[in-house]
Amino acid sequence: MRLISWNVNGLRACMNKGFMDFFNTINADVFCIQESKMQKSQADFSFPNYQDYWNSAEKKGYSGVVILSKTQPLSIDYDMGIEHHDKEGRILTAQFNDFFLVNVYTPNSKRELERLDYRMQWEDDFLRFLKSLEQKKPVILCGDLNVAHQEIDLKNPKNNRRNAGFTDEERGKMTTLLNAGFTDTFRYFYPNLEGAYSWWSYMGKARANNTGWRIDYFLCSCALNSKLIDAKIYPEIQGSDHCPVGLEIETH
Repeated sequence: MRLISWNVNGLRACMNKGFMDFFNTINADVFCIQESKMQKSQADFSFPNYQDYWNSAEKKGYSGVVILSKTQPLSIDYDMGIEHHDKEGRILTAQFNDFFLVNVYTPNSKRELERLDYRMQWEDDFLRFLKSLEQKKPVILCGDLNVAHQEIDLKNPKNNRRNAGFTDEERGKMTTLLNAGFTDTFRYFYPNLEGAYSWWSYMGKARANNTGWRIDYFLCSCALNSKLIDAKIYPEIQGSDHCPVGLEIETH
């Protein structure tokens, strides 16, 4: 089973920058999108042969996640059931035979870390949400987690130490999540690979120079480790400030 995740930074904009070329070529079984920045009713495009599920923010043109699946999931759930978290269209959960797939766009702590306290609360609540799912069946989590976990996961760790996405607090929550029984699938296969990034600033030729961050992930319950086939990053795919990431996993 091939799973793809991509923060498209505006799906309509990405459509004009080659989204469908990659979508059709990669032929994923499930394709997860973050930062759709639109409502389903605004779409003048469709995805033949895929079921589509949308969770859009109350605020127009902001956030939003989409799941496109060739097979109809056993169930689809929206958000995590906590009102103050559930207004920004950040979570979609699809249940399949072997696992829950959670598509997430984690809140950014923002400049001056104005949202860091909220982010810490989100992280604790989200981990509880994942563990509640895991009581029923294993979980695959994908999306833009807005954190580079280790120094290997960004080009300039020393200069970014107190910047959003690389604070000790955010990195600590990522460690807590992994220690709670989850595997960073890319590092499972490529523990020491440097220069593997999924996001680049639009400033200063960052992408051309590969001055990037790895903040887009596929994590899975450790129970699924034996089923993992490969994890991928597609840095050559343009269309957003993020590139797609992927996971191949054995299913029944």
